[in-house]
Amino acid sequence: MKLGVIAIQGDVSEHVEALENALKQRGENGEVVTIKHKGIVPECDALVLPGGESTTLGKLLMREGIADEIRDMNAAGKPIMGTCAGLILLATAGDEQVAKTHQHLLGLMDTKVNRNAFGRQRDSFEIGLELPFLDTPYNAVFIRAPGIVETGKDVTVLAKIDDMIVAAEQGNVLALAFHPELTEDLRVHQYFLDKLFQ
Repeated sequence: MKLGVIAIQGDVSEHVEALENALKQRGENGEVVTIKHKGIVPECDALVLPGGESTTLGKLLMREGIADEIRDMNAAGKPIMGTCAGLILLATAGDEQVAKTHQHLLGLMDTKVNRNAFGRQRDSFEIGLELPFLDTPYNAVFIRAPGIVETGKDVTVLAKIDDMIVAAEQGNVLALAFHPELTEDLRVHQYFLDKLFQ
């Protein structure tokens, strides 16, 4: 089994470590690979689109030819998780900020996003989030987080803060406005891996 983490921008070591620990926790053998170039995504059984600067990430995914590979992976029904900037990239539509920066979107989830829903870096926060697949609240870390403002009929909303959607899924695709890799709690990564073992 091979799990991929898009690594064309920023440090993704926390995601790699969380996935390795989650596999270990469930007694499964698998390899977690970082992806910087075309040709690796098709070999992966599941994929994580991490946080970062979404405009840059989108451009690099297009330029490197990885965007089409991710779309093919989605068409094959393989699990894909986007966190923070990854949530933006998964969307079909964005706010005026997304339009102004000519943001490339993968269009894998029928959602419209607000790129700076929770403000700038100084507005980072943690909150106990109720998620329907967990028995107890999850300590979610938000850093300059986006949010989902609209969803299509096939999207399941998993969590909201006030009126802003911060977790949603559509089939094999999971979108999170927060950073599950920045906590010791592996339950969200386990939920994602459950999609592989169904």
